[in-house]
Amino acid sequence: MTIQTDTFAEYVIVEYRWLIVIVALLPISLLWKVWSTFRNWLVFKLNSAPRMHDKKVKDVQRQVKEWLAGDRNTRLCTARPTWQTMSFRHGLYKKTSTNISVNLVDVLEVDTKNMTVRCEPLVTMGQLSRTLEPLGLALAVVPELDQLTVGGLVMGTGVETSSHIHGLFQHICLQYELVMADGSVITCSKDERADLFYAVPWSYGTLGFLTSVVIKVVPAKKYVRLQYESYTNLPELAARFSKESLSKEPHQFVEALLFTKDTGVVMTGDMVDEIGMDGKLNSIGKWYTEWFYKQVERHLKRYTAGDRQPVVEYIPLRDYYHRHTRSLFWELQDIVPFGNNIIFRVLFGWLMPPEVSLLKLTQPKTVTKLYDRAHIIQDMLVPIDRLEKAVLKFHEEFEVYPIWLCPFKVLNQPGQLRVKSGDWQMFVDIGVYGVPKAKGYETVASTRRIESFVVQNDGFQMLYADTYTTLEEFRQMFDHTLYDKVRDSLPFCKEAFPEIYGKVNRTVRK
Repeated sequence: MTIQTDTFAEYVIVEYRWLIVIVALLPISLLWKVWSTFRNWLVFKLNSAPRMHDKKVKDVQRQVKEWLAGDRNTRLCTARPTWQTMSFRHGLYKKTSTNISVNLVDVLEVDTKNMTVRCEPLVTMGQLSRTLEPLGLALAVVPELDQLTVGGLVMGTGVETSSHIHGLFQHICLQYELVMADGSVITCSKDERADLFYAVPWSYGTLGFLTSVVIKVVPAKKYVRLQYESYTNLPELAARFSKESLSKEPHQFVEALLFTKDTGVVMTGDMVDEIGMDGKLNSIGKWYTEWFYKQVERHLKRYTAGDRQPVVEYIPLRDYYHRHTRSLFWELQDIVPFGNNIIFRVLFGWLMPPEVSLLKLTQPKTVTKLYDRAHIIQDMLVPIDRLEKAVLKFHEEFEVYPIWLCPFKVLNQPGQLRVKSGDWQMFVDIGVYGVPKAKGYETVASTRRIESFVVQNDGFQMLYADTYTTLEEFRQMFDHTLYDKVRDSLPFCKEAFPEIYGKVNRTVRK
């Protein structure tokens, strides 16, 4: 009878997952968002976080020192459950490691004189944008999903449509504070312990426990003037996208969505304080509005129907920053197929999106296997001059649309990302999220061929996604010279933490 009950429960969760989302996950997600928003607002208003920070850091030190005083027969990792992370995967290493509780969730200080914000690693992008907006400020790079955390964007990576100017999220970080494997607290910047500072990004928590970050902020305006230009020819779209990304006087924001191999929309934007006569206000953050990528697709359809004029809209700044949050880019179309229906949006849109953590927590093995077999979530980073070739390769191996294109600058700095020459090199993030339709698609084989293509074209793979490379291939993709040097120099580091590969390869995730 137990087997039958379990089988029935799994059948309901798989076949009627949308019902579970509406009845349970959306209301729970809403309650959590309301509580966390109020709690974060109150803590910031009372200015209690800075007083508590040192106490919380000392607690992390205490736990590390307890491990240090023991037999040290396990590795260290944070106690944050993997279902709480934005990746759709669960880290198996958590089960065999000593889990260190790291309750660091607060914005500590906004310094309007030096134009920085200091915050703890579990602060989210939504939390930061809500805190900075009333002050007329914003992060120089704001990765668009509300639930992405500062720590994840530092230890992993983060990219946004302003990255062609400012670089990756790591490039706007000015200082890191970490608890090391020997229990000490170290602060590092480009001027103090520079080797550690440049080794931290992409290190996936294998050098120490991040406890605070100082981040660059910029003046903000009320709106983004966003211009949409549609294309039905890949070479023309790629040329326009590259020209905008590499311009000596660039727009503040550059992005593109591909809806087929040959069709897509290039979007360029700039902050403004007033709504001009050349466009209209589009408050895409309202609960009842159409999902953003669907609005972009409508502009493309008008273009193909004969209306060839570029479209201009004025979008409230914070709405723009989080434009892909309500639909989780386009992942929710597979989880709640009618989520973009006007009736659903009016009645339930204010509940969207469900927390990714709750989606993972309620994900049965059958859904996990389905994701393994017939779902792709990948961000591959290639030099922008290989964009057209890369799109064709992704079409051949995956055929998943829409595809997200976001340009970003890699600065010629020490670390794992190599620049061939000059002070910087422009790359493009090719984001592929969805169900592959390519003939002959096989999860491992197809992804391996894409990984090989990326390596051969001097690119990189975002490490939150499935990584099937061998250790040798992984080290070919990322420059470990500085990373290895730093690990060798830090007391107990190799004993406490695995290499990056040991935390991101597909064999240690499910």
